[in-house]
Amino acid sequence: MRALILVDIQNDFMPFGALPVVDGDAVVSIANELARRSSLVIATQDWHPADHGSFARMHPTLKPGDVVDLGGVEQVLWPDHCVQGTPGASFHSALDVARIDHVVRKGTDPGVDSYSGFYDNDRRLDTGLGEYLMSRGVDEVVICGLATDYCVKYTVLDAVGLGFGVTVVEDACRAVELRPGDGDRALFEMHAAGARVLESSELT
Repeated sequence: MRALILVDIQNDFMPFGALPVVDGDAVVSIANELARRSSLVIATQDWHPADHGSFARMHPTLKPGDVVDLGGVEQVLWPDHCVQGTPGASFHSALDVARIDHVVRKGTDPGVDSYSGFYDNDRRLDTGLGEYLMSRGVDEVVICGLATDYCVKYTVLDAVGLGFGVTVVEDACRAVELRPGDGDRALFEMHAAGARVLESSELT
């Protein structure tokens, strides 16, 4: 069975959000079309407490884009984003949430971030997504969303590592690109790990 995983299609990652991804809102219509063609749809949702350690505000001498050690893991600092219960943490208003069967909230521990939909960045805790997919008989996942070079990439790599067949829908992803080319490098890394990278029109 194949499932669709929509990664972090939330307001704060849109061009108008607190951590804007260029052209991020362009993924919404494609995600909706993919959801209409899918029998099982999972959405991940960044769901940070207000004092999350990945927020640059929590490190007074540092700024977004700087790197620190957080929970024993190298951590990029970000603007405050996707704070629990705020409009920025909500899914984009045009996303067809009625088709979402299961939501995985991540990044809830202030001491460690969670890019992947499967594990915290320190990999000591999992979100339960792997068990959920296996309980539903899923052996293949299609993944898209935001952002290519962070949460999409790590979700894809973990899905491959767990033994799922993985397809990344390239035109339904957009990258943060702290460094130019990060999105393309992430796609290369995902493909090298064993994921297929396709356009939505190529997905059957």
